[in-house]
Amino acid sequence: MTAVLFDYPKNAAFGRVLPKNKIYEHGSPSAAVRQLFVRQVEQIVWQHKLAPETVNLKASKAVPEIQIFSIALKGDELKPEVLRCIDLAIPFPIIFELRFDGKVLPIAAFKRPSEADASKWVISEYFDSGWTAADTPRKPLPMVFDLETLYDHLLLPLMPYPARPGEDLQKRVERMERIRLKHRELERCEARLRKEKQFNHKVAINAELRDLKQELENLTRPLPASGTAVTP
Repeated sequence: MTAVLFDYPKNAAFGRVLPKNKIYEHGSPSAAVRQLFVRQVEQIVWQHKLAPETVNLKASKAVPEIQIFSIALKGDELKPEVLRCIDLAIPFPIIFELRFDGKVLPIAAFKRPSEADASKWVISEYFDSGWTAADTPRKPLPMVFDLETLYDHLLLPLMPYPARPGEDLQKRVERMERIRLKHRELERCEARLRKEKQFNHKVAINAELRDLKQELENLTRPLPASGTAVTP
């Protein structure tokens, strides 16, 4: 999967360094997560603010603004707990760009207001498209009419599998998370098979593996557009 870097408009430039203690105040991290900030994060910059007044796109309750954060790392790893803490501290959808050794990693979770409590946010697992050179040519933002659609387009390149016809962002994220769970189940099943000595138990585990692989195939294969004929 090729990483996509977007060229954010100059009007949306914010460019403020965000002190870690400000994140701690609002994100309430545990002592262990604070240690991750210290060990892994060099600097956090609130790079761009995509809002109605900066990009001339209509806001919605779900996506009032989109923030772009640039995080300089001390090494090539950042635990998701750090990103989750920042996401909890900032009440807007965020696209992160991690930076280390001349490379950039775009990464984000799908973030939406909770249906039970509109003051809280539901944050999915994180998606990324892999590291790319920092000087990779950036693509212009897609031509859309509202921030919600823009958010969809910013997250889409981070997803490991393409959208299906009629599948909205939330449904796509739910499918990606089911795929992750199935991959974990598959890995556990393969580990059990390697350890198993009894033939009849191996047969049963192999049958389970076949079912899991079929479920993964069903979740990951692209579906034809509505009305498209499928040839056998």
